[in-house]
Amino acid sequence: MRRLLKAVVAIFILVVLAIPSVAQDAVSRQVDAVVTAEQEAQKIPGISLAVCRDGVLVKASGYGLANVELDVAVTPETIFQTGSVGKQFTSMAIMMLVEEGKIGLDDKAAKYIKGAPQAWSGVTIRNLLTHTSGIADYGGEENTMGKGVINFRKDYTEDELVQAFAKMPMDFAPGEKWSYSNTGYVLLGIIIHRVTGQFYGDFLQERIFKTLGMNSTRIISEADIVPHRSSGYRLVKGELKNQEWVSPTLNTTADGALSTNVLDLAKWDAALYTTKLVKQPSLDAMWSPAKLNGGKTYPYGFGWDLTKKNDRRAVSHDGAWQGFTMTIARYLDDNLTVIVMTNLDSNNSKPEKIVDELAKLYLN
Repeated sequence: MRRLLKAVVAIFILVVLAIPSVAQDAVSRQVDAVVTAEQEAQKIPGISLAVCRDGVLVKASGYGLANVELDVAVTPETIFQTGSVGKQFTSMAIMMLVEEGKIGLDDKAAKYIKGAPQAWSGVTIRNLLTHTSGIADYGGEENTMGKGVINFRKDYTEDELVQAFAKMPMDFAPGEKWSYSNTGYVLLGIIIHRVTGQFYGDFLQERIFKTLGMNSTRIISEADIVPHRSSGYRLVKGELKNQEWVSPTLNTTADGALSTNVLDLAKWDAALYTTKLVKQPSLDAMWSPAKLNGGKTYPYGFGWDLTKKNDRRAVSHDGAWQGFTMTIARYLDDNLTVIVMTNLDSNNSKPEKIVDELAKLYLN
């Protein structure tokens, strides 16, 4: 009788333990179905995704092709470009320097920028971080290339970039409004260089990527041999084409010129639950709305959109560059993060739509 009772108890325990696994497998299959359907609908060559709960990776998968010409499949190790999601690493670097007393959020940016025009005299570091500086966008997004301010086929020194930006008229007085400006983040990278003596990419590598074990994350380099690198694509009249070429220096600016994979971004997500990089007040500041002159606020922090997704409080950001798009969304009250990277241009690929659909499966 005792043996029978023990056997029944053992079976019961096995069944109970198996229930979460069965449920996870069911959700995982639903995820695969959603992604493959969107991949087909949006005509995306390749997709990589990661889902994290409480800073722990619960699913990482690749779909489709990383390189169409060579017929190479996407895996979780596949390297994509971040586009503007890279801004959150720039803002983290700034906050590290703020904590070290080397930069003040309310310092005037011109204090650190040689050749800054008089029009920038009222612009603060905080303004640059929150896109409230009034400095016009030079056109660093994929769908605004060719504005004429910068020649994307030409290399520039940091001083030459400042000189080019200085010729643009201000969009508004600092702090008056919110308007997305890649220019502001390029300037933040220059400021990091001026303050530390290190190219901002080297600072990120030493202080953030190595610290977190993000061994596949780096500044974009077309010259270097990068294992698992994917190719970026665009659709032109329905036909798949390779990404447009950009000069080396304009692929190293601090407004988003990073390459990485979802596995490294999962490590980034895990670190944001901790104070490994900066203290909690700094993290809180990064996720606080921008304050405007009139007392109003705008739902953007330091490199993060502050929003509601699926009726949940979230911080997120999209990125697009050179035939790549991505979205990272962190559901703050649910400790859920969904990351989707694609190798198709932003005119055709909508990773934010995929992220929203996948989050629903895990939030329900």
